[in-house]
Amino acid sequence: MVGYLSPIFIPLMEQGNMAFQMPSIPRQASPNKSFSSSFQCSSFTRTEHGPTRWFPCRLGNQARWTRLGIRCCETTTTKMGRETRVHESFTTIESKPTLASVSKMQQDNTYFFLCNGEWSASSQGKLLKEYSPCDAQVCYTYQSCSNENADRCFHAAATAQASWAKTPLWKRAEYLKKAAKILVNYKDEISQCIVNEIAKNTRSALSEVVRTADLIEYVAEQGIRQSGELMYPDSFPGHVRNQLCLVHRVALGVVLCIPPFNYPINLCASKVAPALMMGNSVVIKAPSHGVISCLYLASAFHMAGIPRGVVNVVTGKGSELGDYLVSHPLVDAISFTGGTSTGKKVSTKAGMIPLQLELGGKDCAIVLEDADLQSSIRSIVSGAFSYNGQRCTAVKIVYVMEQVAEDLVNGLKEQVQKLSVGYPQDNADITPLVSQSSAEYIEKLFQDAIQKGAKQVVPWKRKDNLVWPSILDHVNQHMRVAWEEPFGPLLPIVRVESETQAIEMVNKSDMGLQASIFSSNMERAMSIADLLQTGTVHLNGQPARGPDHFPFQGWKDSGIGSQGVLYSLQAMSKVKSIVVHFTRETYTCN
Repeated sequence: MVGYLSPIFIPLMEQGNMAFQMPSIPRQASPNKSFSSSFQCSSFTRTEHGPTRWFPCRLGNQARWTRLGIRCCETTTTKMGRETRVHESFTTIESKPTLASVSKMQQDNTYFFLCNGEWSASSQGKLLKEYSPCDAQVCYTYQSCSNENADRCFHAAATAQASWAKTPLWKRAEYLKKAAKILVNYKDEISQCIVNEIAKNTRSALSEVVRTADLIEYVAEQGIRQSGELMYPDSFPGHVRNQLCLVHRVALGVVLCIPPFNYPINLCASKVAPALMMGNSVVIKAPSHGVISCLYLASAFHMAGIPRGVVNVVTGKGSELGDYLVSHPLVDAISFTGGTSTGKKVSTKAGMIPLQLELGGKDCAIVLEDADLQSSIRSIVSGAFSYNGQRCTAVKIVYVMEQVAEDLVNGLKEQVQKLSVGYPQDNADITPLVSQSSAEYIEKLFQDAIQKGAKQVVPWKRKDNLVWPSILDHVNQHMRVAWEEPFGPLLPIVRVESETQAIEMVNKSDMGLQASIFSSNMERAMSIADLLQTGTVHLNGQPARGPDHFPFQGWKDSGIGSQGVLYSLQAMSKVKSIVVHFTRETYTCN
């Protein structure tokens, strides 16, 4: 039982002595992670946010640990002569079943993959372990799917898609809205899973789940408003109105969705929801980090009653499954978010099918001499270090005019030193990176820059995969960090003599996702924005993917196609036209 306990409960204690034997205090509470001592103990789910403080309580004849502010029983002591009586008054515990148990997506803490409406085990009987970035301990166990399992998913999706495409738009929207409500109902459980898997702090994880529900609902609302077009031939020279062209959009078929680890719920939903709304079925390749969060999203659609085979999830190592998935003959389109090198491989393997690729970025901030420095500093710090810089839209380099460089650098240093560093359950600003290899890569970039003359503004500090935020000043184009994407809490600063120099350096990059310009002169900022070879330019604000209905696209090696609700609905469909011919002109006469 995972307890959602009434807030009127208090711990059972007796003059500082325990009334019965207690197990050891659980070090960290997480879904489906058992703690046992002299008795069989339940799993725990955190139902509120902030530092974890555990207190003893009693449930029936069993001991429990509970959070501060939640009590399992209350005791009163009365004295009658020399006799002391303890009257125990137990209240009713409201137990809310978990989504994981209700959907049957796991058994004995081992998670299944979803194929044709059923939670299934791998045909090769192989399991994989997911390790927490916080303590390197196993947090989840899941299936290592075989090519045979993937093949079953694709065939199930292809079979289901034919009837799903005939489902009315309003009915598809109903399924999506039900899934969104399920996410909200279980937001605490799902957000805790995100915390466990990718070390995103509790506040951000909860925000991601709610944002995802909003996104799915918005897709449903926008999707039912899709309308066709009627065209007349006589608008083109030399033709008369003896035809009607009916233009509408139809499904692509089976869409392979490959989301990344950093937003395992939101970036998966941004692919799946538009695909479903336009009549496609989907096969999701869950990321190796964030795999269970991705399964939770699929579970929401599954529990919403969506027909069997419309949503399928494959789990396993991308290095083992990737080539087979992207080159499968039943795949009609691919939506992928990830690294540029992997995206290029996907593009090569996929062949002549529609692609939606959101790849790496070297997002810059250009700070002109007339910028509001305090506002610029706040935006840059937030843009560079939110979720440890593990975002495609993170500020990854700053180009600042020499006249204001010292003031900017000092201001950035002051703000960065205020960032808290710690663990997700403490809602720290900087939490562990997703892997040791990520931390090692960032350290190599830092050391390369120092050896080539960069100056450290905030000293380098690292403990395993927990990397403190760092700033490098006097970075030049000969340093790796000037061109490579750190994907972590490392911010390089390049001093420039003119806006022309800044523009040239930005456009030399192979990537072109987003950029920011900070200036009090909007006309000047707009003229620079027109010259930058990036998909999006923000004026006096940090790069961001959102709100989710805004267009989001990369140029050059940063991607193919646009995302955003309307743009994704279009990307997940294709144009079909039907031309009706008449034997005479069809002008309407008064």
